[in-house]
Amino acid sequence: MKRTFLAVLLASAIAAPAADAQVITGEQQVTVAVNPAALPPPDPQAWWTDKWPAKPDAANPLRRRIRRGEHPPAENIQNGVQPLLYRLWRLPPLQDQLVRRGEAVVEMWARPAETVRQAVVRVTLRGDGRAFVQGRAGLGCCEPEIERLMWFDEELSVDRAAAVRAVINDPLWNQPGWAEVVEDGMTVDPLCVNGVAYDVSLVLPNGARSLHRACSGEQVGSIAPVLTALLSAALGYDQRFDVVFPRGVGAFAADRADYEALLARGGQLQPARNDRVQPNLVLQPDPADIDPAPLDAPAMPTTP
Repeated sequence: MKRTFLAVLLASAIAAPAADAQVITGEQQVTVAVNPAALPPPDPQAWWTDKWPAKPDAANPLRRRIRRGEHPPAENIQNGVQPLLYRLWRLPPLQDQLVRRGEAVVEMWARPAETVRQAVVRVTLRGDGRAFVQGRAGLGCCEPEIERLMWFDEELSVDRAAAVRAVINDPLWNQPGWAEVVEDGMTVDPLCVNGVAYDVSLVLPNGARSLHRACSGEQVGSIAPVLTALLSAALGYDQRFDVVFPRGVGAFAADRADYEALLARGGQLQPARNDRVQPNLVLQPDPADIDPAPLDAPAMPTTP
């Protein structure tokens, strides 16, 4: 009987392309060819109705249902990234994230001037004390999808998460969303030849902030603490991501020095002509209705 069963499988393998399968015969395990055409076709209805494995927490740290009277604090954020674009980068849209008391989301987009190779880093600080990093890199041009897209979703160690928590209270979030450098009463337009422009966003339970900085050292240096903390959280998980930032976490030291030198000379950043009003703050849910959390979320500034 065993020999007859193997003979049938081998005969059907000759009739059509085959795939390997394991057949157990007594105490022996034999690799034989199986005809895919002999397998039953998949049920199209089951594609939609069968349960699929849930994604791990690192892939969607804030997967939750909205409560009565609750609103995503970043639903009106003006960071230039639409929800559909987030999904192309395999990220939950920032506009949909339900951030509750004691939680925060910090995000960075890096857009080089001389290439279409972009990168995204998002760190989610959750109310139960756990933190997660999501890194993305790819070619954002010329095709309907993001080309050569690579990604990773990881839980952060305590020390890496602490560096991101530290920048939540940084006064830099009081800066204007879109800024320009002013020195000696004159506006200095950035010359972006081979630099990188950055967008950083902070989402807290009672509102969201987004800052765009062109590729000049003075502008990038004004948000260097956030960029350094996020890059420190994201490097080391995948070499394909790391090569996008060849200078590593020290990449923003020179930019920060340029910004500090600007302030020392009496210069400053002021709202650009195309600066956009930050969205109105959203009231937090009733504290009695939510769990306590270790992260002390600061009140968002109401003016740039």
